[in-house]
Amino acid sequence: MTTTAPTVNGRVIALAHYAGRALLEGVLARHGATFHHSVTLRAVVVAGEVVGRDELVADVAGSLKTDASVVHDVVEELTAARLLDVDTADASRIRLTDAGWDLYENTTAETAEISARLYAGIPAEDLAIAGRVLALVTERADAELAGG
Repeated sequence: MTTTAPTVNGRVIALAHYAGRALLEGVLARHGATFHHSVTLRAVVVAGEVVGRDELVADVAGSLKTDASVVHDVVEELTAARLLDVDTADASRIRLTDAGWDLYENTTAETAEISARLYAGIPAEDLAIAGRVLALVTERADAELAGG
């Protein structure tokens, strides 16, 4: 454990992000999934298990700060793997399949155990402060990306 706390900056945030992401990607790889798959499946779950394709692509592209064409490819991969499917009631909407739901639940449960270990013993007030700081940094970065 680090004995002196570094000043929070882009490098410290990136190191924490990539360390956590490496753990997540290890879980996902065991299930044949990628980080982009995980983010996309989560977006569908958060939307209520059925979401408009365009809405999904915009949401995931915004989250990952990537081009919409990348997300379209991810949606196609997930559809080909039968983790997502076109909603039978509305072809412009995408729905989570049972297999997609199972993958999401299994990887979420596994990563929740890892997260519990990573955050164990950190006081709630410290987590709240870190959350506020990171939300503000994200808001400012998003504003910079938007040009304003």
